[in-house]
Amino acid sequence: MTFYLGVTDNNWFTFLADQNREDVNFWQPGGNTNFKLLQPGAPFLFKLKSPINAIGGIGFFSSHTFLPISFAWEVFNNGNGCNSLQELKNIILPLRRDRSDTNPQIGCIVLTNPIFFKKEDWIPAPYDWSKSIVQGKSYSTDTTIGNELWTKIERLLQKYLYQNEDEVKSQLLLEDTESPMYGKLVLNKVRLGQSAFRILVTDAYNRKCSISGEKTLPVLEAAHIKPYAESGSHIISNALLLRSDLHKLFDTGYLTITSDLKVEISKRIKEEFENGREYYKFHGSNLFNLPNRIQDKPGITFIKWHNENIYKG
Repeated sequence: MTFYLGVTDNNWFTFLADQNREDVNFWQPGGNTNFKLLQPGAPFLFKLKSPINAIGGIGFFSSHTFLPISFAWEVFNNGNGCNSLQELKNIILPLRRDRSDTNPQIGCIVLTNPIFFKKEDWIPAPYDWSKSIVQGKSYSTDTTIGNELWTKIERLLQKYLYQNEDEVKSQLLLEDTESPMYGKLVLNKVRLGQSAFRILVTDAYNRKCSISGEKTLPVLEAAHIKPYAESGSHIISNALLLRSDLHKLFDTGYLTITSDLKVEISKRIKEEFENGREYYKFHGSNLFNLPNRIQDKPGITFIKWHNENIYKG
């Protein structure tokens, strides 16, 4: 398994250690370098800067993207590691070469299920760690150093993820206990957060509303086909990227999509509100700009659920 030690701003860490977040934005001020070192779900360790030089926590990689700083704040809010958009700008803009752009694109490493260890549990940086490392370094459990480090992390995760030994033992009975001992067990506890879900859906649909083609990021929202409150999954195939007004109509049953991925608008809009021309123009049209991967396209099971339980046909 490959995991990553990311050089972590101590103020970002301290701020978020007091939060209870399902996901966080490990931002990059430059906004021009892709992060391609991890697969989704892989561990991302928080290596605190000098003079601390210790590993203080962990998140699990969801995706990497580039966002205007204002939209990064809208999606993650204080999951960016500070209290306000202006504070985030005050931190990031001085770190950029071009300081005249007040809403620049920044890199966003989206991490879910962050865990911040108590100080007494911090782990010293690996002995091969170089002071010249600026951003971070990958490790593999196939190497001696990587395996030793991950074993320490796993034992801490056992402590932080499970409340008692009985829970650990009962779960381990269901797991393959080959070394590393708790690997599958730990990763099975990882769940995608709402902000991470929104980013995945936004990028899967190439930042365009799947019905209207709208490209203005602040009005685009990730809509669950089967709501999360009804046990709908945080997966791309259970989502559409919709303009905010279309999202509202979808959630309240005034529009749906068919099994052949066409838009269907309910006659109830006209009956109840004596209007709807803006929406009836989409009736019968194909969904716009679907995800590239087959497994990410809207799932038939979710569509059927929405038609039978939400849609006001």
